[in-house]
Amino acid sequence: MMEGLLELKGMRFHAFHGCLPQERVDGGEYVVDFSVKLDVERAVDSDELGDTLDYSKVYAVVREQMELPSDLIENVAGRVAAAIRAAFPQLPPFTLKLTKLAPPVGGVCEGASITLVG
Repeated sequence: MMEGLLELKGMRFHAFHGCLPQERVDGGEYVVDFSVKLDVERAVDSDELGDTLDYSKVYAVVREQMELPSDLIENVAGRVAAAIRAAFPQLPPFTLKLTKLAPPVGGVCEGASITLVG
């Protein structure tokens, strides 16, 4: 078996999550990172998309969930992870990180993140 780490890094979305009314009006910038360890031996040998995870389909699942507003980033991340799991039940445990850029904290803050593993 040959194991590989497949990552989708820096998926950016303008979305309308947050507890403050203005966040639902103006929205904000979010970054989602996804990673999963896979057996890539067949894909390495075959050069066939069917022998690996089609990451464009993972992106589509993430995008769909990011379009649905939530108050908390924990809820958004949980929905994204559950939707990925439902779409790809054969996947081994994966990591999903969701970052809200420039969160309204009353000062300078690059981002607020939640990372889910499982």
